[in-house]
Amino acid sequence: MALMARPRVIDQDQVLDAAEAVVGRSGAARMTLDAVAAEAGIGKASVVYDFKSKQNLIKAVIERKVRLEEEHIRSAVEHQGSRPNAEMLGRIAVASDAPNDETRAVALNLCAALAQDADLRIDLKRFYEEQIAAVTGTAEKPRMALLAFLALEGFKMLEYFDFYHWPEAERASILDDLAALAAGGTRQQANTEKVASAA
Repeated sequence: MALMARPRVIDQDQVLDAAEAVVGRSGAARMTLDAVAAEAGIGKASVVYDFKSKQNLIKAVIERKVRLEEEHIRSAVEHQGSRPNAEMLGRIAVASDAPNDETRAVALNLCAALAQDADLRIDLKRFYEEQIAAVTGTAEKPRMALLAFLALEGFKMLEYFDFYHWPEAERASILDDLAALAAGGTRQQANTEKVASAA
């Protein structure tokens, strides 16, 4: 009876988690396949088998981050139901939690890799094209929704790049203002309309 080869049991998410941890600590430029393998507790050959090169591994990390963000946004938008401007409100809801230090470190270090390689930016270009189309294509006031989207992205980038941190109450207030902006008014007008519709 011939012996069958043992199936590979390396979980690609385990490798990607390890790659993110190494990128967060050391940066994408200093990340090595050896370091990722050691972080994941597997042999380097397994990392090479699945990803072939450091560049492919970084690309896979970025692709997964984009996919997870898309899923997170989609879930938050669906949670808004049939509310006007649900696409923008969902994105604001996703931004309601400030990034932690680990998330900031990974984002900042991946940005350095993105700046040096146009191929790595392809998925993010597609992501933002789709985001802008979704927000403006479903909004009651597309121009206001676009401005709110741009403001939200700037707000997030300041936090992700560790340039500025808002106190929790101020963060919440800014996000409320962005929701009102997307609807084409001020927060005071939005609150007045909410009270009037509840009466």
